[in-house]
Amino acid sequence: MSQEKFKPIAIAAPSANPLLFTVRCMVDLQLATLAKPLREALSQLDGKVIDIGAGESPWREWLGPKAQYFGLDVQSASEYGMSKQADVTYYDGNVMPFEDASFDAAFCMEVLEHVPRPEFFVSEIARILRRDGTLVLSVPWSARRHHIPYDFHRFTRERLAQLFAEHGFEQIEIRERGNDITTIASKFIVLAMRLLKPKQAYAYLWTLPLLLLVGPVSVAMLVAAHLSLRFSWGAEEDPLGYFMIAKRSAS
Repeated sequence: MSQEKFKPIAIAAPSANPLLFTVRCMVDLQLATLAKPLREALSQLDGKVIDIGAGESPWREWLGPKAQYFGLDVQSASEYGMSKQADVTYYDGNVMPFEDASFDAAFCMEVLEHVPRPEFFVSEIARILRRDGTLVLSVPWSARRHHIPYDFHRFTRERLAQLFAEHGFEQIEIRERGNDITTIASKFIVLAMRLLKPKQAYAYLWTLPLLLLVGPVSVAMLVAAHLSLRFSWGAEEDPLGYFMIAKRSAS
C-alpha cells in the first residue's frame, strides 16, 4: 500500500479567515468549483438539516436562518485529519443512529467515495430523510487518491443518478464541477507542489530545473481554468467532480 505524501488540508469555515479561503479557492480548483453551488444550495435548506461526513463543520454557516444544524461523522474521523466537534454525532459507519424520517434535509460533501458500501450508505440517507426531503451531495471525479487507505470509489454522473434513483430519490439534478481545462490545471498544480517537496534533498538537483518549466505553465493553466469557469469553456466530459441535488421520493 502506497503512503499518502500530500494529505488533504481540512477546510475551515470560510468566515474564520475570508482572505485565506478566497486565496485557497483561487488555487484549489476542487474547492473553487464546489463553493459556489454549495453556498447557493445550503442557503435554501431549512428545518432539521444533517451534515453527513461533517468533518469540522465548515459549511454550517451557509445554511439558511431557519435551519437547525446536526452533524454526523465516523468515529475514526481523526484519521482523516479532522478534530472532534461538540455538535457532531460519531458512529461506527454502519447504521446511522437516528430514527426514520428524522431530518428535513441533508448534505454530504466529498464523502461517498470513502464509503466501503455506498449502496447501504445511500439507503441509510434515504431512511433518515423525511419524504420529499432534499439531499445536496458532491463527489470528486478527476482527483488523486486521498485519505489513503479509505479512498474506494469514483462515480460518473450516470452511476450517481442510478444509485440514488434505486434508493428512493427523484428529481435528481447533477451538474459537472469544472471541465477538462480545470482538470488539466489541477494536475499541473499538484505536479508543481510535488516538485517543491521532493522526498530527498538531493532530488532538488532535478526537481528545481523542472519546476522552472512546470511553474509558469501551472500559473497559465490556473488562469485559463478560472476563465473557463467564467465563460463556460472546455468539455464537461472530464470534470473535477459532480454536484447533485435530489429529493427523497414522496411515495
